[in-house]
Amino acid sequence: MSITAATDTAAGIPAAPTFAEATRVWAKIGLLSFGGPAGQIALMHTELVEKRRWIGERRFLHALNYCMLLPGPEAQQLAIYIGWLLHRTAGGLVAGILFVLPGAVVMLGLSILYGFYRSVPLIDALFLGIKAAVLAVVMEAVLRIGRRALKNRAMIAIALGAFVGIYVFHIPFPLIVLLAGLIGWVGSHAAPRLFLDTGHGAGGVASDGGGVVDGMFERGELGHTDPSLRRALGVLSVWLPVWLGPLLLLWLSTGADSVWTQIGAFFSTMAVVTFGGAYAVLAYVAQAAVDNFGWLAAGEMVDGLGLAETTPGPLILVLQFVGFLAAFRASGSLDPLLAGCLGASLTLWVTFAPCFLWIFLGAPYVEALRGNRAISAALSAITAAVVGVIMNLALWFALHVVFREVRPFEIFGLGPDIPVLASADWRAALLAVAAMIAMLRFKVGMIPTLGACAMAGLLFGQLPA
Repeated sequence: MSITAATDTAAGIPAAPTFAEATRVWAKIGLLSFGGPAGQIALMHTELVEKRRWIGERRFLHALNYCMLLPGPEAQQLAIYIGWLLHRTAGGLVAGILFVLPGAVVMLGLSILYGFYRSVPLIDALFLGIKAAVLAVVMEAVLRIGRRALKNRAMIAIALGAFVGIYVFHIPFPLIVLLAGLIGWVGSHAAPRLFLDTGHGAGGVASDGGGVVDGMFERGELGHTDPSLRRALGVLSVWLPVWLGPLLLLWLSTGADSVWTQIGAFFSTMAVVTFGGAYAVLAYVAQAAVDNFGWLAAGEMVDGLGLAETTPGPLILVLQFVGFLAAFRASGSLDPLLAGCLGASLTLWVTFAPCFLWIFLGAPYVEALRGNRAISAALSAITAAVVGVIMNLALWFALHVVFREVRPFEIFGLGPDIPVLASADWRAALLAVAAMIAMLRFKVGMIPTLGACAMAGLLFGQLPA
């Protein structure tokens, strides 16, 4: 054992993971990342903060806050961020790719089945059980993250305000984040006790009870996190061509009106404006894909979302489904299956390549700001608001798992969605309650719960709803 590793172990901090060890953990997270952003973030917290102590609580939340401000899937970006902290660019690449790859493979397979067969009863039955288990995973995540982020009445009030704002008044997520950040910044001066003592390391970058990354920072081993103009320009010179180069080649070789250029341009645009996660942008994507491009019918977008909700990886993988059908149905001289796979791959590329750019470009500056009291207070408030947003996602998911139909309840054009009670699916409700009892009361693990619910779904799927 090295002197450094021995020192870490003696101090209660585990030794830094090797690249191979980290790769295995990232692969595990990618395979188990069900439950949307709430479940995925909770899974990473369990694996990286609680079990392995690779990163401390404060730095984890600090990184999460930054990722929540970015367009694109925040959970994948958080994985890239932590992988980059541990093993530089290579670590970020492995973490980000493995986070998406299992779900992308599953989603491609489901898209192929959908394209050729449309209705697959066996898969529908499996998904009945998996959705119920995922609902339990999400609810457990809300409780877990809420306990850690909502340390006082101010944070609780911000979380509740964010929930009401997005669920009842449909306030855009970016505006909620900006308002929460402003409240935190003002609160750092008006009530510092409430906004600076919330676990974000306002007083500096000292470790918070022990994390591998925190120890590496203290020993000066993470020079790659130091921001510089030269480094930023280098990142831009690599990742802008990686992201947009294929789109330029498609435009030059197939023309502006080809389905390939349309897919690349449209989903590149989505990669820049998808603030607030997949739910925030799906309405716009559905409208454009159905009305503007004619790639798929209105009901098929809902089908794609249902498939994406029950696969590991970011929910934004629903865009892969859209890209597959767009190319599958406009294959030209290509075999439809080949065209669909190429369309799905192109969609993945232009959707997720920017995520690496955002992290590799901005993360050094975010790390440098950890000691800024006003910034720390603003990020604490944003974390509280994010809890409220995840509560909204959990409720949204619950409504769509247990009820087949919801309708808006509006007064003066504003109001929440409420379920149509007659559309309740007793099978989903029963499985969801059983999964919650198993996970929350008896502490059954996520994988056994998912497996048991999937098998139960096969049985319940034969019964009438």
